[in-house]
Amino acid sequence: MPFPSSTPSRLPSSPPSPLLIQNREMRAIGAWNWTLPAWAGRLPDGRTYNTCPSAGICRHVCYARHGTYTWPVVKAKHEANLRFVLDDLPAWEQAMISELGAAKFRGVWIRIHDSGDFFTDAYTRSWLRVIRARPEVNFYAYTKEVARFRALVEPAPPDNFLWVFSYGGTQDTALDPEQDRVADVFPDEESITAAGWHSQEANDLLAVLGPHLVGIPANRIPHFLKRLNGRTFRSWQAEVDAERHAHIRSGTRPALRVIPGDQPRLPGQSEGPSVPEPHERAA
Repeated sequence: MPFPSSTPSRLPSSPPSPLLIQNREMRAIGAWNWTLPAWAGRLPDGRTYNTCPSAGICRHVCYARHGTYTWPVVKAKHEANLRFVLDDLPAWEQAMISELGAAKFRGVWIRIHDSGDFFTDAYTRSWLRVIRARPEVNFYAYTKEVARFRALVEPAPPDNFLWVFSYGGTQDTALDPEQDRVADVFPDEESITAAGWHSQEANDLLAVLGPHLVGIPANRIPHFLKRLNGRTFRSWQAEVDAERHAHIRSGTRPALRVIPGDQPRLPGQSEGPSVPEPHERAA
């Protein structure tokens, strides 16, 4: 879904404040986070968006499309953040730099996106300017935007920014676990250990400070676990990619398959009953 260009008439009368918040998991480790709405949707003014353009199978089991993330007050906050970015990116950038100047952020970690991703080049460059403007603050992120990071971040990364590429996206095949720091969602802790990966369950900062093969135990949400069906995000995405390529080679179209509980929904339509607050995983 394309993003609309800035339109002055859409500028919010009062930008969201504060921009950075602490959810339960971030508070436990003394970190803060910046959040956008997850994946695709429609803003109250009718504009459509996709903040996770490289999302693959992860969108079917994304923690940020369930539970407290769907509560009206939480959803409204995330949408207000996105509107600020879309309507006046330079103003958002300056507001973020200004907020990060507070003494409480000195030496702490900021997680960029506990939902959403670096959805455009302009937005990514804006974050890089923010990060460089606040060298006394540490930043980290999970991302599936592999090509964008290869082009914009990896050639000259800021010293105070660390990231981990997460499996389950449309660019999985561009990742090399021998070279890249990567994260994969596993069915449980036992499967992480069996694979020789290292869990970040004890502290989310292990995703960027621990060993480079990062294991994330799946949220214990029954219908998520049913869809995962004992696979990792990486293996599930590989299955989908292989099936798609097989149809391309054969010149046939894949049969339409509806995943139980994943029927199309209208914007604003509930996905089902809410669940207790999930741990903030990499989607």
